[in-house]
Amino acid sequence: EDWVSKTGLGSDFVVSDLADRKCLTETIQKVEEIYGPPDILVNAAGINTREHADEVSHENWDKTLEINLSAPFFLAQGFAPAMVSKGWGRIVNFASLQCRKAFPAGISYGASKGGVEQLTRAMAEAWSGKGVTVNALAPGFFPTELTKNLFKNPDLAKKIAKKTCIGRNGQLTDIEGPIFFLCSQASDYVTGQTLFVDGGFTVK
Repeated sequence: EDWVSKTGLGSDFVVSDLADRKCLTETIQKVEEIYGPPDILVNAAGINTREHADEVSHENWDKTLEINLSAPFFLAQGFAPAMVSKGWGRIVNFASLQCRKAFPAGISYGASKGGVEQLTRAMAEAWSGKGVTVNALAPGFFPTELTKNLFKNPDLAKKIAKKTCIGRNGQLTDIEGPIFFLCSQASDYVTGQTLFVDGGFTVK
């Protein structure tokens, strides 16, 4: 099986089905076999089915929690021993505004991301004493696959931008500084925290 694909940009990627526990285990083994023990794990994959509470199916509920909550934990559990053995590692989870705020048609997504915030604290308690810090980023509204329909509606995008303190929605470059901070020695004494990168959306 051809696991690795070349981007041509100085990076490679390994394709994995994060909803499949068996595939997670195989991915952890394959990544360490190809690249060696990792220093940094960023759990950024996510799914949002956007269903009203009355319409959420068992299948979509399970899939949402599997990808958004279970996969970050089991990937971290798989990679943490190598980080612990080196005495240094960084794990960054992606949380959401919905850790703290309830959005329409967001019950399964919000539940999973609320879980990510607590998962981050619990993983920090488990591994930070051995040199592995664990933190989370909670982005505001950024142009991604999960929000592409929102940004196709300029009036709606403008309305959301007005709800921030800064007065605009996020640009992907706005995530770079926070994630570099959490992945570097600059954050040596920061762990178990959720950093909201939302232009002040949660302040108003």
